[in-house]
Amino acid sequence: MNLTIVLFACATFLSTTIGGLFAIRFRDKLHLIMSFTAGVLLGVVFFDILPEIIEQTQAGRIAPMSAMVALVFGFLLFHVMEKVILIHHGHEEDYAHHHHPQVGVFSALALIGHSFMDGLGIALGFQVSPSVGALVAIAVISHDFTDGMNTVTLMLHHQNTPAKSKWFLLLDAIAPVLGALSIFWLKVPPSFLVLYLGFFAGFLLYIGASDILPEAHSQESSYKKIALTLAGVLLIFTVTRFV
Repeated sequence: MNLTIVLFACATFLSTTIGGLFAIRFRDKLHLIMSFTAGVLLGVVFFDILPEIIEQTQAGRIAPMSAMVALVFGFLLFHVMEKVILIHHGHEEDYAHHHHPQVGVFSALALIGHSFMDGLGIALGFQVSPSVGALVAIAVISHDFTDGMNTVTLMLHHQNTPAKSKWFLLLDAIAPVLGALSIFWLKVPPSFLVLYLGFFAGFLLYIGASDILPEAHSQESSYKKIALTLAGVLLIFTVTRFV
C-alpha cells in the first residue's frame, strides 16, 4: 500500500507540473487563463473545502463557528497583507493597476499549502480503504493540473518572472508528494484540520473573488471570459461530485 501511495503522489507531481507549464506557455492569454482560474478557486472553496469542513465538524462534533472564524481571519489577513504591501510601495498614481511580486508569492504559498493537504488526503484515504484512497487520489490528480496552472498564473499576474514562477511551480508539484509521505510520521488532529481548512478557504476566497476575478475582467469584458469562469466552477463541481 505504501508503494501505491507513492505512485499516486508521483502522478500528482506530473499533473501539477503540466498545468503550470501550460500556463507559462500560454501566458500571452493571461486574462483568459485568469478568468478560468477564478472559477476554479471559487469552485474549490464551495465544492471541496467547505463540504470537507462540514463533514469534519459533524464527524468530530466540533463547533462549526471556529472554522468560520478561521475563514474570515484568513480572508482579512490576506487582504491586510496585500494592502500593506501596496501602501508600503506607494504607487498612488497607478494604484488600481499596479501589482507586486510579494502578493503573487503569498498567493502561491497558499496554494502550495493546499497541495500539501491534497497529498495528505490521499494518504488518509488509503488508511480508510484502498478503494477510498484510489478515489481520493483520482480526484486530486484531476484538479492538480489546475493547481499548477493557478500557481503560475498568480505569480505571473503579480509581475514575477517566468523563471521564479517555475520554482514555485516545482514547490507546488512537490507539496502533494510530501503531504502523502508525511502520513508516516505526522498525525493531524481533527480540530486542527478544521481550523486549517477554514483559514485556507478564506485565503482562496479572497484570491479568487477579490483579486483574480476583478482583474480578469478589468479590461474588455467578454462572454468568453464569463464562460471560462463558469467552466472553472463547473470543472471543480464535476470533479468533487462525480470523481
